[in-house]
Amino acid sequence: MCSFLLVDSSSRLIHVFFFDQEAEVSMQRFWKTVDIHPSEDGNFHIRLDQRKLVTPSGNQLVIPRSKIALAVLVAREWAEQRKILKQHSLPLTSLVSRSIDGMKVEDRDEIIDSLLNYLDTDTVCFFEEKPQRLVDLQDKHWKPLIEWISQTYSVNLKIHHDSILFAKQSPATKEALRSVVMHFDRLKLAGFERAVHVTKSFVIALALVEGKLTVDEASDASRVEVLSQIARWGEVEDTHDVDFQEIRMKLGSVTCALI
Repeated sequence: MCSFLLVDSSSRLIHVFFFDQEAEVSMQRFWKTVDIHPSEDGNFHIRLDQRKLVTPSGNQLVIPRSKIALAVLVAREWAEQRKILKQHSLPLTSLVSRSIDGMKVEDRDEIIDSLLNYLDTDTVCFFEEKPQRLVDLQDKHWKPLIEWISQTYSVNLKIHHDSILFAKQSPATKEALRSVVMHFDRLKLAGFERAVHVTKSFVIALALVEGKLTVDEASDASRVEVLSQIARWGEVEDTHDVDFQEIRMKLGSVTCALI
């Protein structure tokens, strides 16, 4: 995810754009001050040199008054930027923007349907019988999640053992979990969406946003196969460690947004 800014001096707004791109994109920091500006309704705007941030779709980047900690963290993202604004350096800003631009009422059904599709290939539902280290990690990280989701939401996930074939989760299971996600507000849904995409798991993401897992626990649960490989062959420097930190950063932004 990259970002760049467009300053509209006439309206005193700063547009923030995010887009997927493999190449590194950067720009020089041009602002001197960052502040949190309360609006008349008590919500918060983030301002650079007294210009309000605006989302890619042109909506003002407004943080709910109940999320003062989030407002502080978003402002801090901008205040701590150095001379060059780097790729991946605004995870909370991008998450708030996504919640404003992409989580409209008319879009929720489609978004939730796409996230429910992850249940059919959910990492935690596919167990291998060997090697033993992998079996131990699966038992440690996945079995408690399966028990938790089953007991908490009265669903029975289909679990597959040592098989590349799978059966889709039942309509009853999907409907029960749909009803849970439907009650998420826009910011929580955006965070849940990010967590699902990062972990490739509906179950791990749900456990994270519902407070069942910490960031490190969710990261480890999503990397069970990698952890097994590391235990056997060792860590590949600048690969495994970088991937781990990126996952932690993205999942950390989710938990910070939900404070």
